[in-house]
Amino acid sequence: MRTQHTAHSLPAFPVYSSAFVSPNELVLGGGGGQSKTGIKNKIRLYRAEGDKKLDLLHELELASGEDAPMSIAAHPQREEIVCGINSAQEALQSGQNQNCRVYEVKEDKISLSTTRSTLEVHGEDDDYQRVTVFSPDGKYLAVAGTRDLSVLDYPTLNPAASPFHLEKGEIFDATFSSKTLVVASTVNLLAFALPSEEDNDAKTDGKDGQPPALELLKTVDRPELPGDDAGSSFRAARFHPHDEKTLFTILNTVPPRTRTKSSPRRAFLCKWDTETWKVTHKRKISDRQVTCFDVSPDGKLLAFGSSDLTVGVVDAKTFAPLLTILKSHDFPPTTIRFNPTSDMLISGSADNTVRIVAIPPNLGATSWSTWILVIVALLVALFAVLAQQMHHVL
Repeated sequence: MRTQHTAHSLPAFPVYSSAFVSPNELVLGGGGGQSKTGIKNKIRLYRAEGDKKLDLLHELELASGEDAPMSIAAHPQREEIVCGINSAQEALQSGQNQNCRVYEVKEDKISLSTTRSTLEVHGEDDDYQRVTVFSPDGKYLAVAGTRDLSVLDYPTLNPAASPFHLEKGEIFDATFSSKTLVVASTVNLLAFALPSEEDNDAKTDGKDGQPPALELLKTVDRPELPGDDAGSSFRAARFHPHDEKTLFTILNTVPPRTRTKSSPRRAFLCKWDTETWKVTHKRKISDRQVTCFDVSPDGKLLAFGSSDLTVGVVDAKTFAPLLTILKSHDFPPTTIRFNPTSDMLISGSADNTVRIVAIPPNLGATSWSTWILVIVALLVALFAVLAQQMHHVL
C-alpha cells in the first residue's frame, strides 16, 4: 500500500515549530519573527483528519515586536504546551526576556498561562530558545539557547538545577531518559544526571539558596564516520522511547577544504549504546544536512527533514529507508513530528506549508514482506528453470 501524504498551504505563515497535543490535533508556531515584514507571529491549533484535511481551530497572535515561536513541546499528560518566544526589543534591553512560555490548550483554544525568563539577549545577540523538551514523566523541562541551558521543575518553572553554560560549540538538541539528560552540542554529547530527591531538598537547605549544579556523567566525542569529510557536528539526539539504553543521533558532516559547490554535506544517523557510549550502528541518510529529526512514540520509525527539501522515514532497527518524499517543501523543513499514536507525521517549513503523512500500521512490515515475496518469486522461477532443464536431460 502506497503511503499517502498531502501538502497544505498556510498563506503568510512561515512554520518553525510544531507539537501534537492529541492524535489528531497539533500546534504550529510561526510568523515573520522580529523583522518588520508585516507577517504576524502566531501560535495556531489545527485538527487533522487523515492526510487530506487540516482545519484551523484557533490562533493566538503574539504581541507586536515579539519573536516567532521557535520551539514547542507538549506536556505528556497535561493539556499544556511550552514555547520558546523572545520578548519585544524593549523588554530584551531591560533584561526582561520572557522567553519560556506556558500555554493551556483546552476546548479548542490556546491561552497563555505563565512565563519565565531563562535567556538574556543583549544588543546584536540573536540568541533564542531553540530547545524545548519535557522529561518522559513531565516533571522536568529543559530549555536552551545557543549556549545556555536551564532545567526547570514543572509546572512551577522553578530551577531544578543551576543554569549550565556551554563554553565551546552550540547547543542544538536535548533529550531525557528517566534518569539522565543528554545535551547535543556541535562538538559533543553531554550526559547529565537528573536531580535526585536529595538535590530537591538541597534547594531549600543550600547556603546561598541556589539549586545544585547538574552532575556531568559523561562527555562523548563525535564518532568516526566513513569518508574524507573535514569533520562533523551533532544536530539532533533522541532516546528510544521504550529502551533507555538506546540513543539516536544525527551528525552533519563538513566537506573537505578542497570541496566544490557540489560537494555533499552528508548526514549520518547513529545508534548508541548508552551503557558503553559506543556506536552500534550508523548509516548515511542524506547527501545534504539534516535540519530536523524525530522518533515515533512506538519506537519503530525515525523521521528526518533535509536541506535538499527531502522528508524521509527509516526503520529504527535496521535504518532501512521506508519512505522518501522528494521536494516535500520549497524551503528546507524546519520541524518534523510524529503524533502520539505513531500513525501520522507532519513536517513544516518557512515556505508557508505543512505536509501531513498518513503512516500505515504495517509500513516497515510492508517493506520486508515485499522483499520476501520478491525472493520467493525468484526462487520459484529458478527452481522452475532447473526442473525444466533436468526434464530435457532425462
